[in-house]
Amino acid sequence: MSEVTTNFHYESGATLPGHKSDYIDLRDILSIIADGKWIILTITFCFAIFSVALALYLPNIYRSEALLAPANSEQNSSFAGLAGQFGGLASLAGINLGSSSIDKTTMALEVMKSREFVSQFIERRKILIPLMAVKGWESNQNKLILDDNLYDESSGEWIREPKPRRPKEPTMQEAFEVFSDILVVRQDSQTNFVTISIEHYSPYIAQQWVSWLVESINNEMKRRDLIEAQRSIKYLSEKLIQTKVSDMKSILYQLIEEQTKTIMFAEVRDEYIFKTVDPAVVPELKVKPKRPLICVLGTLLGMFFGVVIVLIKRFLIKEI
Repeated sequence: MSEVTTNFHYESGATLPGHKSDYIDLRDILSIIADGKWIILTITFCFAIFSVALALYLPNIYRSEALLAPANSEQNSSFAGLAGQFGGLASLAGINLGSSSIDKTTMALEVMKSREFVSQFIERRKILIPLMAVKGWESNQNKLILDDNLYDESSGEWIREPKPRRPKEPTMQEAFEVFSDILVVRQDSQTNFVTISIEHYSPYIAQQWVSWLVESINNEMKRRDLIEAQRSIKYLSEKLIQTKVSDMKSILYQLIEEQTKTIMFAEVRDEYIFKTVDPAVVPELKVKPKRPLICVLGTLLGMFFGVVIVLIKRFLIKEI
């Protein structure tokens, strides 16, 4: 029996009878979009209106920043010299003479971002209300706008709804979280210069808080070094009384001298850890929200959703 072979030829774009093509022509898509242009325009218009309303509703945020430089290089160079000679004895005495200015600067930056320091800063400066209860700023009167749902200004009481394990008045943990969001601390890896910035509704408060932060971290690191130096001197003085070796006494005297220098540096320097290169100023321009960008992105997003809805609608109807 001879075999009969039948060849069928289909032109490009044709499909077998009874089969659906997975091929989508770009012209078909453009035609569908053109047919649904009013739906796309309506959705785009709604998104545009919403984005404009959102951009106008969001309050202005201002950023103030200060540029600082490490201020303790001279003091630490003398410590580094002693560390090479008497590092073992210094370690025995509980004194770290090998710390560099970078180490102290890094320590100060980490202290500044720590929960304990921020909590003490908020309590000492009494900034809990402008931190947690503000929703805007009146520029004409230079007055903060408080959220009536959180704080009653007339009675001076917090009236917000209590959260699980958190009372009406914000806790220090809550305040720390909010403050960490508006605080930015950066250190240049090449120059070691430090930039501290605060963002707030009020440009005056942003500038004031940055200035207070610089002052507070200098005072805190000064206090810590004073306590450490005084304890070290006390310890070394006790060892000096106990020892009978003249060479050891000479070493202890030098160590006491260096700790005395630490106390002297701390007492005469207001800018103990950081020297201000460029102080914080009251910003004139906002940093956010970027209203034109919000409007453009909102409009483009609306156009995208409009196209997607038109295509889905057409293909769903086609499938049905």
